[in-house]
Amino acid sequence: MMSEFLKRFGLAFLAAAAVTQAASAQETQRQYEVDLGVGVSLAPKYETAESYLLSPFPLISVGRFYVPGLGQVVDGKRKTGVFFYPSFGFIGERKPSDSADLTGTRKVNWALELGLGGGYRAENWRVFAELRQGINGHHGQVGRLGADAIIFPMDRVEVSFGPRADFVSGSYMDTYFGVTAAEAAASGGRLSAYNPDGGFKSVGLETRISYDWTDDVRVHLQGGYDRLIGDAAKSPLAKNGSKDQFTVGLGVTYKFRFDLF
Repeated sequence: MMSEFLKRFGLAFLAAAAVTQAASAQETQRQYEVDLGVGVSLAPKYETAESYLLSPFPLISVGRFYVPGLGQVVDGKRKTGVFFYPSFGFIGERKPSDSADLTGTRKVNWALELGLGGGYRAENWRVFAELRQGINGHHGQVGRLGADAIIFPMDRVEVSFGPRADFVSGSYMDTYFGVTAAEAAASGGRLSAYNPDGGFKSVGLETRISYDWTDDVRVHLQGGYDRLIGDAAKSPLAKNGSKDQFTVGLGVTYKFRFDLF
């Protein structure tokens, strides 16, 4: 199923790239420059899982972004100043059959997270914050704080790395780390009832290496580590599973340039 998804996405991606390539060659300083692509990630099957799953994931990066009245709030790489960008997240479906550690728990549908991010960038560092709203699988709020060192070890190569801290609302915690009395009873003694509060969920590190294959195509290798903390770490699901979460991914993006105003 994953190979069919990548095949269909790839065909659509190449078709869209072909349509925009001629226009982008003539004009490079458009109001918007957005890198869109797809990658493959090896990540925990669900939060607290000890098993890992290989799955596709979207890649989105904003190079230029215009806001009427404010102008270019994002104006290309290696620029200093305040920046803003759309923030997205996706969490896959979680089923009791995914692991014996989930016995008795309810199914949690896939969730889409939509929101905004912003920060400040200098030549060799940046700081940022994100806030997103969950849709479908959960209806809580999710945030992230981060900072990166940025280096350019050779032409066309950019490396960034730095700490991350994720915080979530009580609704999110209830969905992914809470255990109701009914679930505890259905687990056959594996789980105890647990009602977590919102707060910081994890801290960790993230790094990305990006290579400019052409002026429009970038290849990305990224990896990360997160450690569950607070009420998330105290959850029976985390105690039965793992508080340590690792991810590694490889993907490619294409730069789209366009004007709206």
